[in-house]
Amino acid sequence: MDAAVIAANAAISAVTAEAENAAARQPTAATAAVLRARGAPYALEAVTLAAPGPGQVLVEIRACGICHTDVGVQNYEQGLPLPQVLGHEGAGIVRAIGEGVGNVDIGDHVVLSYASCGHCGNCTDDHPQYCSDFMLLNYAGLLSDGRVPMQAAGGAVYGGFFGQSSFATHAIAYARNTVKIPPDLDFALAAPFGCGMQTGAGTVYNSLAPRAGQSLAVFGTGSVGLAALMAAVDSGCSPVIAVDINQERIDLALQLGASHGILSDPSRLAADLRAILPTGVDFIVDTTGIAAIIRAGTEALASRGQLAVLAVTPPGTEVSINPNLLLGGKSIRGAVEGDADPQVFIPELIERHRAGRFPHDRLVTTYPFSAINEAVADMRAGRVIKPVLVMD
Repeated sequence: MDAAVIAANAAISAVTAEAENAAARQPTAATAAVLRARGAPYALEAVTLAAPGPGQVLVEIRACGICHTDVGVQNYEQGLPLPQVLGHEGAGIVRAIGEGVGNVDIGDHVVLSYASCGHCGNCTDDHPQYCSDFMLLNYAGLLSDGRVPMQAAGGAVYGGFFGQSSFATHAIAYARNTVKIPPDLDFALAAPFGCGMQTGAGTVYNSLAPRAGQSLAVFGTGSVGLAALMAAVDSGCSPVIAVDINQERIDLALQLGASHGILSDPSRLAADLRAILPTGVDFIVDTTGIAAIIRAGTEALASRGQLAVLAVTPPGTEVSINPNLLLGGKSIRGAVEGDADPQVFIPELIERHRAGRFPHDRLVTTYPFSAINEAVADMRAGRVIKPVLVMD
């Protein structure tokens, strides 16, 4: 085939692809789990999703993890407008792209993560998780161009939650939070990389960056805590200590590589940790947000030890400590999304999983999308660790 024919065929393909994309860049009929009142169950409703605009991506959602942040927003006032569609661990297939999107194409398999602007000081300094517009892009209930994302029979439905709102069959995301993944990766295993796995693992790999042989304790062995624990094991930390109130969770942590497990009692937790490590723990990851547990952790830190606090706590939560506890170079720090850039970190997590170094499949329980309320109830009751909705 000569060059002229090849060029002509390429031109025809490009025109055809753009025509198909233009046809797909229309409002989309979808089914979404709508939250209409704080503390209420989700209701699956027919909605019309806005067409993707410049820089935006239409994704057909195939699976979506449920995160404790979703549960918190569902049940506690955090300033988000209602009615709203939540969900921020979506995975699926790109069905249309807006102008200016160059990192994904129609038909690509993707994971969706948090949104960031790309041009503020933190974004340009490779810290998009601390984007100056983080709250606006992830919590405002609108698309970045000001549009309400969805319409239902009763009127407008807010969304754009974490740049996606993936408790739905379709979602609008952005080029920056849409991450291409291998086409043979199970969507149900890919979805949790968007937030929970990224947060826990990234806190260890990126925020704390322990050296092999340093000690690390995880407070709370839910999905984020166990992600941190698996990353600690993969990093060669020793000992690795799991702390929880649930013996079954501790048993799982031991199976995943923890060397010690402690049934939590705040009144003796510092002493229990010191019994294992008399000089203190090098690193602690707290996922509980419980003041007494965090305070015990500060008491158990080694010199130059670090305690990373990850939980989003209810308004009014406070932790009181004696500042003298921080002498010796100890520190308490926060971390958002594991200090991870999704475009870089999610592919790294996928490779670690495929190499057997990050077996997060041990944490996943799947539910049909229609069973979203059952999945949330099971998660809150501690019957499952990481529920993942699979679209019906």
